[in-house]
Amino acid sequence: MTDDELIWRIAGGSGDGIDSTSQNFAKALMRSGLDIFTHRHYPSRIRGGHTYVEIRAAGHEVQSRGDGYNFLLALGDSFARNPKEEAVYGDEEIKPLSENLDELREGGVIVYDSGLLEEDDVAELNLEERAEENDWHVFPIDLRGMAKEHGREVMRNTAGVGVTAALLEMELDHIENLMTDAMSGDVLEANLSILRDAYEMAQEEYEFEHDVRAPTGEHDEEQVLVSGSNAIAYGALDEGCRFIAGYPMTPWTDVFTIMSQNLPKMGGISEQVEDEIAAAALAVGASHAGAKAMSGSSGGGFALMSEPLGLAEMTETPLVLVESMRAGPSTGMPTKPEQADLEHVLYTSQGDSQRVVFAPGNIEEAYDQTRMAFHVAYEYQIPTILIYDQKLSGENKNVDESFFDREPNPSLGSTLTEEELKEAAHEATGKFMRFQSDPDETENGVSPRSLPGQKGGRYLASGNEHWPSGHIAEDPDNRVLQMDRRKRKIESIRAELDEEHDSQQTYFGDDSADLGIITWGSQQGTVEEAVERLNDDGHSVKGIGVSDMMPFPEQEMTEFLESVDEALVVEMNASAQFRGLLQKELGRFGPKLTSMLKYNGNPFEPGEIVEGFEIRLGGDSAEPTAQVRFEPAAGD
Repeated sequence: MTDDELIWRIAGGSGDGIDSTSQNFAKALMRSGLDIFTHRHYPSRIRGGHTYVEIRAAGHEVQSRGDGYNFLLALGDSFARNPKEEAVYGDEEIKPLSENLDELREGGVIVYDSGLLEEDDVAELNLEERAEENDWHVFPIDLRGMAKEHGREVMRNTAGVGVTAALLEMELDHIENLMTDAMSGDVLEANLSILRDAYEMAQEEYEFEHDVRAPTGEHDEEQVLVSGSNAIAYGALDEGCRFIAGYPMTPWTDVFTIMSQNLPKMGGISEQVEDEIAAAALAVGASHAGAKAMSGSSGGGFALMSEPLGLAEMTETPLVLVESMRAGPSTGMPTKPEQADLEHVLYTSQGDSQRVVFAPGNIEEAYDQTRMAFHVAYEYQIPTILIYDQKLSGENKNVDESFFDREPNPSLGSTLTEEELKEAAHEATGKFMRFQSDPDETENGVSPRSLPGQKGGRYLASGNEHWPSGHIAEDPDNRVLQMDRRKRKIESIRAELDEEHDSQQTYFGDDSADLGIITWGSQQGTVEEAVERLNDDGHSVKGIGVSDMMPFPEQEMTEFLESVDEALVVEMNASAQFRGLLQKELGRFGPKLTSMLKYNGNPFEPGEIVEGFEIRLGGDSAEPTAQVRFEPAAGD
């Protein structure tokens, strides 16, 4: 953490409006000219249970949640059951205060709701002693009482924001404007009234001896606050997706909800069905009929999509699936991030299956690679999968509004018109030779398809191996020709990604460094910040965030690994799945690689990666303070 940034954490009970309050406060900070990055922590419950959201705000670009935080607004859990009634969850009412103190930085500020939290419970935390030790500045304020004076207890969030703004010496205009945009009538008036009263009360009754203030900044152009789920949904809509089918499952539900809210307005269709098998099968059918279609789920739901995924591969039906990882196996920890579904996504399905898998590393890449996933799926008639995690799904970041100013792409890719079908090969029966296998006719592996209803375009689409017309076939020569043609698509896609598009991998750090850090997916921004700090501290380090999981960027990764003596591979799982992919695809470099693994349900912080690098590659013999594991173990 630097002196020119604020990391504000609002904590309360799930269902207390923590997410909506933080969203509005983040927008207010962004509109004041600051760059924003948010981090969300929540339990797997509808209501009750400790939850928090962090907002990192600075006058410079921020790529991660940062280390720790410096301002806590602890509202208490208003949905916690009374411990005197032998409740299951015991003393959770105090958790928004008690569970967050360990990560508060020295000199930090604490505001807690003395109207909800009992004095005896607060006393048990030894808060006064800890505040003195850490130079914390504590403000117990009856936010609940202030909210009741204005009519509704639920408005204690607004009271907390008013106190926050006063203590940070912020102006209220951006917050008031956001409230005016979001509310109306008596509700708006009550919220504006309590916001101003809380602001004035804090200004009048307290002396601000702390050093935490809102930083200042300015943007060159209009900004929008976007989550990873927003970016995936917007990328799909802009690329012409007009059909989605799914079943709710955290954290995939975010994308499904955004698409469902917007597709009907664009003439598209969203279907919630009985399970994920039906969802993926419905998307296959919609794509076969000529719509750009997608579906998706999270771990267990994606497992059910194995059969329709294989059907799309064999029938060569374009399809985009999204897989939003969470901690497993089974139900695991459904609201916590983990990167442990990589092998599941790469290898799910029977047989020598052919698919493309992208793993975007930040919000901009989530948008770009969603569009790329549709392009590849429809040009090459192959399923593509976007794999991301709960962290990228829920984090918000400001992006230049002009970033999304792109041309739409309604093209259905490799399809034939009726005029072209007249010249295409047909069987004596009149059936269109949909699955041409002649290598001279299908150099890149793609045999253009017809759409249902086109004159001269009739063929069979079957999950069985088939002749070029689609009729079931077990002829050995035909099997080899069809399999080789489908494999050629993967080679052609890799060639296009290498030759016609900018690399989808992200490079950062010192190009001449002989030590490296490799990561994938949502950890990219955190690693990028760690590499920047290491270089500022006198190390020479380069980094790469890898997005192409399949087909693997063999040439790029070979060049990167040949340029370094050692590399740390950072990922959020217990079995080093990405490191395993590196070694499988490249067949060497194992002695150069050390995994740094974290799988406790919390994403990496930049400081943890800095520490891990110094322990494993920098010669520091200290034990890591973070809950991480090295593989091979440090010192081996």
